[in-house]
Amino acid sequence: MQIYKRKVFFRISLPLLFSSHILSFSQEKCLPLHPKVKKGMYDINKIREDFPILSREVYGKPLVYLDNAATTQKPLCVLDAMRDEYLNVNANVHRGVHYLSQQATDLHEAAREKVREFINAKKIEEIVFTRGTTEAINLVASSFCESQMQEGDEVIVTEMEHHSNIVSWQLQAMKRGIIVKHIPIKDDGTLMIHPTPNPSPDRGGEFSGLEDFITHRTKLISVAHVSNVLGTVNPVDVIVKIAHEHGIPVLVDGAQSAPHFKVDVQAMDCDFFAFSGHKMYGPTGIGVLYGKEEWLEKLPPYQGGGEMIDKVTWEKTTFERLPFKFEAGTPDYVATHGLAKAIEYIDSIGFEAIQQHEQELTCYCMEQLQSIDGIKIYGPQVPLLQEGLGEVSKDAVVSFNVGNIHHLDMGTLLDRLGIAVRTGHHCAQPLMDRLGISGTVRASFALYNTKEEIDTLVAGIRRVAQMF
Repeated sequence: MQIYKRKVFFRISLPLLFSSHILSFSQEKCLPLHPKVKKGMYDINKIREDFPILSREVYGKPLVYLDNAATTQKPLCVLDAMRDEYLNVNANVHRGVHYLSQQATDLHEAAREKVREFINAKKIEEIVFTRGTTEAINLVASSFCESQMQEGDEVIVTEMEHHSNIVSWQLQAMKRGIIVKHIPIKDDGTLMIHPTPNPSPDRGGEFSGLEDFITHRTKLISVAHVSNVLGTVNPVDVIVKIAHEHGIPVLVDGAQSAPHFKVDVQAMDCDFFAFSGHKMYGPTGIGVLYGKEEWLEKLPPYQGGGEMIDKVTWEKTTFERLPFKFEAGTPDYVATHGLAKAIEYIDSIGFEAIQQHEQELTCYCMEQLQSIDGIKIYGPQVPLLQEGLGEVSKDAVVSFNVGNIHHLDMGTLLDRLGIAVRTGHHCAQPLMDRLGISGTVRASFALYNTKEEIDTLVAGIRRVAQMF
């Protein structure tokens, strides 16, 4: 038996020799191939049985949960896995020689390997556990700016970013004097990556394209893979290619992409990639930062404390090797196990089936909403669902307003009908300013949603509209 020591990183120290009973619960519900999708079938009713909360009522109405971009519901296999670990394997990881600590460590590090496989990272040293996408972006912003940027250097984001990918850099601008620039969007909700003459009458001038936007002071580009408001799927491969031609690393916010389609960080060639567990059927409070090994080696630690040190004296401290250098304190080892089970659940259904189903829902929703008088849908208007899927420009998010009805009024009244949607600025106030609105109603989809739920949504919107 090998013992976890802070000086040595093991992929998995034990072959789980004594842990077969720990894993048995998940094998019952998270099978290698989900029985609901065999032979091309997608039995949505059977899949929904894995999510008991979907069968509850709200205000005496069946729950229609369309707030998945905020957080997803959790399948039984995830809940069972976490409960079982607390009941049978609870012990702090990495630092114990006893039986339970070794088992807990095995599960924690097996989760790291599961994440590595999920995004096709080259090494497990490139997988850093965080509390979520927000902390992952803040980690990069803090450590990168401290070591790689000086006053007057630039970071480029986009006009459609979530606040986590704006404020993190603005905090560094206040501390270090860096400059935060943003790539504008076109009126159709897509990014101006290439030269665009007179993009909008009210904006004036022209945007000469990302390449000309880059200067010798540009040190990093940080971009959302998918907009949490517009559903726009950004061409990150193009952005990465342009950036790398100028020697600039790229951080991709994958909070809204990792749950919906396959992500391959090696093929994408991004330098950093961040995502959250709770948006992909896993627990809250756990997320992932992928970073290329060469970049993580260059960056200083984000926080100090236990676990991330090699040796501490009064004179100096030396730091642990990757990825522990960025994981100060006791990790949420139960949540990492839950995240691994969520990934297994996704894998059991398969991204091809999931993406096909969610794109059909997105297309259907947009088609049905267009029949409502006074509706305004924001972002790309056609998901571009083609045979074989191909590339899509919009993914699993539809934001809209209806006439002069305030989005909060619409959301509140839909809630009384049992329909859960998100209203407001969606942590994207600069984008709202660009659109000239204070907020939207947002419906967002997951693998367990149905066309019947969209019909209920559309009927609910019509009913609310009649009240104004």
